[in-house]
Amino acid sequence: MLDILIIGGGPIGLACALEAKKAGLSYLIVEKGTLVNSLYNYPAGMTFFSTSEKLEIGNVPFVSNSIKPTRAESLEYYRRVTTSNELNIRLFEPVLSNQPKNDYYEITTTKAVYQAKNIIIATGFYDVPVSMNIPGEDLPKVRHYYKDPSFYTMQKVLVVGASNSSVDAALETLRKGAEVTMVVRGDDISERVKYWVRPDIINRIKEGTIKVYYQSNLTAVRDFEVDIKTPEGLVTIANDFVLALTGYQPDFDFLKMMGVA
Repeated sequence: MLDILIIGGGPIGLACALEAKKAGLSYLIVEKGTLVNSLYNYPAGMTFFSTSEKLEIGNVPFVSNSIKPTRAESLEYYRRVTTSNELNIRLFEPVLSNQPKNDYYEITTTKAVYQAKNIIIATGFYDVPVSMNIPGEDLPKVRHYYKDPSFYTMQKVLVVGASNSSVDAALETLRKGAEVTMVVRGDDISERVKYWVRPDIINRIKEGTIKVYYQSNLTAVRDFEVDIKTPEGLVTIANDFVLALTGYQPDFDFLKMMGVA
């Protein structure tokens, strides 16, 4: 019988495990993917907005080559936290069900059945993309996660959104030889875009190397073209890939299954 079962092996799950260990409680982390799975799925060349010290957990120093760490440095940091503290964790073990008992919970995963007095759900919100609900969204050319710009070399790429992830994708794919178009619902690039990146995207738009449709929405995706609703009317352009970086949300079905209203 565990004192705590922690679902999710990201930074929050690891931090909870460190506190449980410090308090002398028995615990186990179960993670459906790899260690800090969400961070692993971030773009390969990503640099965090936060400084290293703000990402630290468990009083373990996070030393990076610059003030703002990279994805690779963050993956290594959390691996080091996990191994140096000998945290009790099971990876690639999704939770299938939760059965509340009188004074404990019985949790079934793909590999075992656990009993715990308490459950901490630390699954984050990166697993379920916010849907655009448009025709063609389910085509293989539509990607809700962006990983490596080199994949899009010499391709016509449409980036949906004007957030940090959208801007990074637009700039990086442009510099790997993609023909980039952006669709933005608002009338400008978000002010929340990283301050050292925003001037870059604004200048690329001004010089015309990135085409942008402001106050516009993607309305349909087909194999070789897309439709965009603009203030001037419907526009159809040739297209090879759509990066629909429209945000993410918690897995509400999983939360409901776990008994969270």
